[in-house]
Amino acid sequence: MDLRNWGLVDYLGTYEAMQTFTAQRDENTPDALWLAEHPPVFTQGLAGLAGHVLNAGDIPVIATNRGGQVTYHGPGQVMAYPLIDLKRAGYFVKEYVYKLEEAVIRTLAHLGVTGHRVGGAPGIYVRLDDPFAHTALVGPADPSDPFKGLGKISALGIKVSRHCTYHGLALNVAMVLSPFERINPCGYAGLKTVDLSTIGVQVSWSEASHLLSQKLMALLAP
Repeated sequence: MDLRNWGLVDYLGTYEAMQTFTAQRDENTPDALWLAEHPPVFTQGLAGLAGHVLNAGDIPVIATNRGGQVTYHGPGQVMAYPLIDLKRAGYFVKEYVYKLEEAVIRTLAHLGVTGHRVGGAPGIYVRLDDPFAHTALVGPADPSDPFKGLGKISALGIKVSRHCTYHGLALNVAMVLSPFERINPCGYAGLKTVDLSTIGVQVSWSEASHLLSQKLMALLAP
């Protein structure tokens, strides 16, 4: 897998580069993993509803062709974009999404944090009262609020074209989190968003991106 760390780059240019790469690749093109960090931007998925953007203010909103609703990207967040030929790799989209989430869970575990899945809500969450507790989630604490007591630390949204993936996942490391209050993150009103810094884990963007890339490359190998 061709690993590229682009550093801090414009979101729209990266999105267009992923589209071009995917359109031009063939059965012999090596898979790639792009790592990046973006200036502040809201991105809207194909199913995104305008009403979930509460107050964009001076932050641009970019419509994309990934799945999911609106989310925020900004400095201090690791963006990981796997460009994978799923047919050649030998697994299906559902398995691919599981592998993305598993890579985040293993990255967090390396840092002592327990990540959790929530059924029907892609991404990874942590317990706000004790993000280091190892006890598994056993259904929502409050059926009327499946996110009660949880904070979202990683979002994901993908696109598959001709069996090939682009877009990817975000891991919040040390961000200014207030822009998340201007949206309903991933379409969920009041969903709390956290980063590693706010739950007490001090790690650099470079270290977090390296950890995440190693977990992704291991899990996504054919």
